[in-house]
Amino acid sequence: MILKVRVVPLIILILEAILRRLPKSHPRYPMIEDEHRRRVIGYKGEESLDFYYRSLPEQKYFILHDLNLPDGPYNCQIDTLLISSDSIIAVGSKNIGGNLTFDTENKQFIQEWHGEMKGYPSPIAQEERHQEYLQQLLAAHNFPPVPVDYVIVLSNPYATYVVTGPESGRVKKRVCKADAFLNRIKMFEGYYKTPVLEAKEMRRLSRLLIKMNTPPTNFMLEKFGIEKSDLMPGVLCPTSHHPLIRKKHKWYCPACQTYSKDAHIHMLMDYFLLYDLKITNKQFREFARLDCIHIAGRILRSLNLISSGSKKTRTYSPASFPWDPKKEIKNMSKKERSGN
Repeated sequence: MILKVRVVPLIILILEAILRRLPKSHPRYPMIEDEHRRRVIGYKGEESLDFYYRSLPEQKYFILHDLNLPDGPYNCQIDTLLISSDSIIAVGSKNIGGNLTFDTENKQFIQEWHGEMKGYPSPIAQEERHQEYLQQLLAAHNFPPVPVDYVIVLSNPYATYVVTGPESGRVKKRVCKADAFLNRIKMFEGYYKTPVLEAKEMRRLSRLLIKMNTPPTNFMLEKFGIEKSDLMPGVLCPTSHHPLIRKKHKWYCPACQTYSKDAHIHMLMDYFLLYDLKITNKQFREFARLDCIHIAGRILRSLNLISSGSKKTRTYSPASFPWDPKKEIKNMSKKERSGN
């Protein structure tokens, strides 16, 4: 049963928001572009595994995709988590081609591609950190000590791999190509046969993880040394990325000489991704570069946002996250579209 569906990962959305608002002259811009490219490739690899997830027994497994769990100043990002009564399996996907080596002695992951060698962070070390994180989380929230394990799936059909070093025997069982994924799950089912979690505990754990899921904004900004002051505010033109101005009850782009009725929705999405999951009228005006408190209030009230507080302390938050601007545009009534 899929309890957290697969959508575009939050990290990709955050990187796209950074790229929209960071000047291209910024020294870290190329690095963020490269990170975004690799994340998109990885996401496509995760999507390719959906065929196999659909083949898992629906009543046995609770499936949660793309979890971003707070870990102090860091982010514990799990591609997919399988929760059953007898075990919890973290699934990491790697969509990378070439000849791959998992070096368990030196904790290295090496790609040989067209005669060139390139090193990457060890997926084994990463999944073992996820394993330890989940074990500590279970203990902290008084869950029974259910076994936690992991599997790394190579989703690129043209990749080959070897596992070397003193721990190769243990690790080989936890690395596979996509077409062997279901067999690896059966292997775990053979290891873990004793039910530990009751159905209500599985549901409670799933709800907890979904509630803990938060945008890894600060983690990504700190990773690249980006200050929020480096990011450009304003309602941006979707074509030229030029700041828009409010004119004739619409947003006007001086560069394109075009108007938009709903460009502020995309600006709000960027704000929720990069700054906070709630916004006040004043913060909206500052970020949108809008002077009128009444226009800002009408815009915020016209959207499907949850309001809390009163007057100057009132905040507006998305009903769900990731917030879908296209859905908001579709839901706007003709009356709301024609207002200020």
